[in-house]
Amino acid sequence: MSYVVLARKYRPRRFTEMVGQQHVVQALSNALTTQRLHHAYLFTGTRGVGKTTVSRILAKSLNCLGADGQGGITAEPCGVCQACTDIDAGRFVDYTELDAASNRGVDEVQSLLEQAVYKPVQGRFKVFMIDEVHMLTGHAFNAMLKTLEEPPEYLKFVLATTDPQKVPVTVLSRCLQFNLRPMAPETVLEHLGQVLAAENVPAEPQALRLLSRAARGSMRDALSLTDQAIAFGGGQLQEATVRQMLGAVDRSHVLRLIDGLARGDGAAVVDTVDALRVNGLNAASTLEEMTSLLQRMAVLQAVPERAALEASDDPDQPEIVRLAQALPADETQLLYSLCLHGRAELGLAPDEYAALTMVLLRLLAFKPAGAPSASPEKKTLKSGPEPVAAPAPMHKPQAAVAPAPGPAPQVRPPPASAPAVAMPAPQPAAAPMARAAPEEPTDVDGPPWVDEPGEESMPEPPEEGVQTSRRVVEIPVREASLSPRVEQMRDPSEPVRLPEPVITPEGDFWFALVQQMVKAEVVSALVRELALQSQLVARDADQWLLRVERESLNQPSTRERLSTALQSQGHAVRLAVEIGPVSDSASLRLAAEANRRQREAERIIHDDPLVQAMMRDFGGRIVPGSLRATEA
Repeated sequence: MSYVVLARKYRPRRFTEMVGQQHVVQALSNALTTQRLHHAYLFTGTRGVGKTTVSRILAKSLNCLGADGQGGITAEPCGVCQACTDIDAGRFVDYTELDAASNRGVDEVQSLLEQAVYKPVQGRFKVFMIDEVHMLTGHAFNAMLKTLEEPPEYLKFVLATTDPQKVPVTVLSRCLQFNLRPMAPETVLEHLGQVLAAENVPAEPQALRLLSRAARGSMRDALSLTDQAIAFGGGQLQEATVRQMLGAVDRSHVLRLIDGLARGDGAAVVDTVDALRVNGLNAASTLEEMTSLLQRMAVLQAVPERAALEASDDPDQPEIVRLAQALPADETQLLYSLCLHGRAELGLAPDEYAALTMVLLRLLAFKPAGAPSASPEKKTLKSGPEPVAAPAPMHKPQAAVAPAPGPAPQVRPPPASAPAVAMPAPQPAAAPMARAAPEEPTDVDGPPWVDEPGEESMPEPPEEGVQTSRRVVEIPVREASLSPRVEQMRDPSEPVRLPEPVITPEGDFWFALVQQMVKAEVVSALVRELALQSQLVARDADQWLLRVERESLNQPSTRERLSTALQSQGHAVRLAVEIGPVSDSASLRLAAEANRRQREAERIIHDDPLVQAMMRDFGGRIVPGSLRATEA
């Protein structure tokens, strides 16, 4: 008799033999017992988790005749009647399996649906099982929708797919959906032990652990790998032979790598990678095994009491607990992330072992500054705050006369509604390292702080350990300017408040001349910007001096073109341009006039009786930034 592979030989034939799918077995068993049966079922899940097996068991439960031929619908098919044996053998005439991967067209589906009009020949129900249903075409789905929604009472649909996202929602809504989960390695390990015990095949526990992890949740893959391992090992399963067959890395190499990284020993890491190269072990498997161990270490670091609950038959458990105590928790998380993302880098490098070395050495490069290379104690996230060093003063300290020694006066802090502009405390020039005594506060009328009108900001409390100034100096509003960060945080709906220009006689003359040139269109582009943004500082008979703030406007070609424009207006002079602050320019005057008209327009709207009545009676409000002043 020909050999039957383990995956087929030990395929479950009743619900009680199903492994790892108790939620599906319980629902179907209760439905069969109470005979609350749906007309269409959809089983989803990855490969090898039992979708086809559940379909066949369900077909046997619906058509079982019992050992005496008098049975009915049951959750425990007998397995000996003609219907059960024929379904197991794949020759039951009323059970049809359609592989949608190779029969995905509308013609194949229509030929299947043509059989739906005929009643069962042998069994109680006709069962149409469509595997990989997501491979059907759109026309094929449309062809079966009506029959799937209202099939004859003797017809049951069973659909199976590994990708339910590709199944149309119109099909999903007509089916009772069950999601078969990937099986845990412990569940696979237990089932492999039972199968090998029935086969009388000796096996080492570590070999079964390797097979259960390599199956990745698929029981069929686990049994297929077991078949291959039995043939490779000559009838027995040993850890060394299974590792060699799978190309898996010996866990001792991985433990040495993690230990070297915990001690900061780069030489040990490089030597271990060279050993992996000599033995021909896979770099990707190394990173995969490292992520598995690092995950266990992270759990032990977060929940130390889990160490007593781990598998006691794992010989590497004591070493994993030791490494979890030696490697800090933050470095464990960093190393896990590096190993997880490093697998994608192996294919990009010309040498996978060189890429593996770089991935592992990256942790040593990313160690925090000042951290010891080998720490006997594990760092925790609950350590106390480190003292913050006092930063250097932002402004140059000025010389000041120290007052007579005495108790430090109490300074009344400013209210939270107005931020203070604080200057650093003056220090004596003779003793720069000594702390200067606080000066007596100046009693002034009103708050000693100044802020831009319309701007609101909250003062930040000083950091612990940082010496703050006790002296508050009043600064004129015109000299206080907003930082670029505050300008970026300004509400765009509010009008920008520009500084008022300082009116000068030279400014009046230059403003009228610039407006005349702009109106006559003798200046444009950069020449117009230079004329608008410059200030006439001085003028002689043959030379005028202009001042601008931006260096980009002070170009030789731009100055020459502006001189030519001035000549066309009757001013044959040479221009000299300097860089500096501008307080009276045409652009500042135009902006101030526009701002004045905007405020006047807002005042008119707010003072309008109709607007006030709507705001008072109907709760209306004026949206900020929605008012615009029109040209006069």
